[in-house]
Amino acid sequence: MTSTWKLREWLTLSLALLCLVPMISSAVALIAGAAIANLNLHSRQFNTALWTKKLLAISVVGLGFGIELNTAITLTQNNIGLILSSIVITLVFGWGITRLLGLDKKTGYLIASGTAICGGSAIAATAPSINASNSQASLALAVVFLLNTFALFVFPFFGHLLELTQMQFGIWSAIAIHDTSSVVGAASAYGDEALLVATTLKLARALWIVPLAFFSAWLFKSKDSQFKLPWFIGAYIAVLIFVHFVPQLGELYSAIFFVAKRLLVVCLFFVGFGLSHEGLKRAGSKALLLGLSLWAIISGGSLFYIINS
Repeated sequence: MTSTWKLREWLTLSLALLCLVPMISSAVALIAGAAIANLNLHSRQFNTALWTKKLLAISVVGLGFGIELNTAITLTQNNIGLILSSIVITLVFGWGITRLLGLDKKTGYLIASGTAICGGSAIAATAPSINASNSQASLALAVVFLLNTFALFVFPFFGHLLELTQMQFGIWSAIAIHDTSSVVGAASAYGDEALLVATTLKLARALWIVPLAFFSAWLFKSKDSQFKLPWFIGAYIAVLIFVHFVPQLGELYSAIFFVAKRLLVVCLFFVGFGLSHEGLKRAGSKALLLGLSLWAIISGGSLFYIINS
């Protein structure tokens, strides 16, 4: 039994390291993770959820070395209306569709929050704000995770089909894809410019976790609500400022940016571990229908706006 565990650990580590190779794409890494998980070949000694969070945080901060502060500010200012309207529309439609489907109110609200802002991070911040149970939060996370996985393949395909520019695709990814890991995964598959645009706008969107948490506590009349803003958002902003005032280390910044992109691929390899038949069953039909409906509304609406603006 011990030798089997060691073999699984060796296989998991080897494939994770292989994802650092530039020729391995985000989609390939995700499929590899899902494959060895469904074949029960991955190491169960790894806390994959913890490693995914850590790698994602480090990677996002590293991506900050690849964009100019002035560019980030301009991007955010030019798209603040789209960011705000997408959040409000998603929450309003989420509330209505939840009632229409007869889905549990808190579960529906968590799915809408994850769709509106930044997937798992928004759900993790909102759940304690409304005193949601572990089962309600887990159900919402399962739905968002499945749609995130789907987005990695669907968005680049439609981006090329519609001949979207790097800028257009970056904006679309940041607005319409839930989780930060999938946003950067899909955008990196499209191009470096799309990646930088998507990362900047996604983190600007993630800042709305704070007002969402307060609003959620008020809406559900939760007096002992709690929330935490992901630390990497502040670190990303700090990196942008540092690079702006110390531009002389350009080659080092480029190297860090490259490593950050590869770490994101490793992150998606670990994300693939959670993609299984059990995950589909856990999501549930009503919750999944809500997630798909909101995703279709926000994806289609934002794409129409971006193409015609």
